[in-house]
Amino acid sequence: MSQRFLAGAPFAALLGLAAGTALVAPAWAADPEPIRIGVIAENQAIGGVAITNAAHLAADELNAKGGVGGRKIEIIEYDDHSSSADAVRAFQRAVNQDHVAAVIASYISEVVLALEPWAARLKTPLITPGAASNEISRAVHDDYARNKYTFHGYLTSSFLAQAVCDFSHDILVGKLHMTSTVVMSEDAAWTTPLDDTSLQCLPEAGLKVLDHIRFSPDTTDFTPLFNQIEAKHPDVITTGISHVGVQPTVQWASQQVPIPMAGISSQATTTSFWRDTNGAAQGVLVDENAAPDVAVTPKTIPFATAYAKRFGITPGYAGYSAADDVNIIAEAVQRAGSTDADKLVEELEKTDYVGTYGKVAFYGRNDQYTHALKYGPGYITTLVVQWQDGKQVTLWPENIANGKLTFPSFIKLPQPHAAQ
Repeated sequence: MSQRFLAGAPFAALLGLAAGTALVAPAWAADPEPIRIGVIAENQAIGGVAITNAAHLAADELNAKGGVGGRKIEIIEYDDHSSSADAVRAFQRAVNQDHVAAVIASYISEVVLALEPWAARLKTPLITPGAASNEISRAVHDDYARNKYTFHGYLTSSFLAQAVCDFSHDILVGKLHMTSTVVMSEDAAWTTPLDDTSLQCLPEAGLKVLDHIRFSPDTTDFTPLFNQIEAKHPDVITTGISHVGVQPTVQWASQQVPIPMAGISSQATTTSFWRDTNGAAQGVLVDENAAPDVAVTPKTIPFATAYAKRFGITPGYAGYSAADDVNIIAEAVQRAGSTDADKLVEELEKTDYVGTYGKVAFYGRNDQYTHALKYGPGYITTLVVQWQDGKQVTLWPENIANGKLTFPSFIKLPQPHAAQ
């Protein structure tokens, strides 16, 4: 994986719009009304409230510098309670009553897939900062004229799987000489393409897949699953979990499953995860888009620091992207000189923005992943952290690693690396 640091100006000069933006205000800026952005999220969940919190933080930073052409950004938040029906009602209210210019919504793929037809029907730009299902951008590709209002502001499931496979190749196979895995994923819209890609690229990375387990997100007892996995004797468990991260992690540790867990675990991307698992997260490997102490871009650490100071925890994966989404919407409004939906879509398609976790740009109309984030060196990639003594230690890519692998004593690594 290529170098991911981006040299550039200080954070204040890079955060969205420059301080001098409002000095020469265009005619449309004479409107005294703020530019409203709706934020629909799961505010009762750590991953969801990070979207709302980050959007407010980004808007406040923009407004402190004059807003957009002198107009303030106003965040109007809605809690969807992890319900697609509640999210749809919130979207309708946001557009029809609160007159938002655009909506940032959800880390749950099922929710975003329910909102996508309404973005088309109500002709309102919709960006998701956390949902991953390939179907979100596929719908835009297959019916662009109708679904062009939806933007997939997070990596698709297939890209996430490829990132895990790249890490597995470099570290698990290359450094620890692992040769086998069991894929364990929650049964959800986002994990179907995740698993499809994983089952293809993990063997290419050097890990034979011994079993593929999909479990209900309502699962509370993971003992039978871990017993099933242990019977296969894999070197690692490749995870695809988002809504149930705490319980399997706690049971993995309490049962002393001798196999490392590595992969996607959305809840494990925030510092609250250590507290929520009472330290059972020790040794867990997690793929995420940014870490609070690694300068993926010049904005990463200042944003994570400001977020932690204000809210007491780190942003989590969807917090980084939600903050960037506020900024790219603001830039699109400024370039368009309007909040007209079709003009905003045109400008969002031109996005070229250095955000908190990489360079944000969207695939074009003729690409397979229309309106999804561009993935790869120079754009958005990922990193892998390991939970060690209450902290997230970055281990991959090696050029930004700030620590070394370590595992709890109950973990059994392939010989002769058991002492590593």
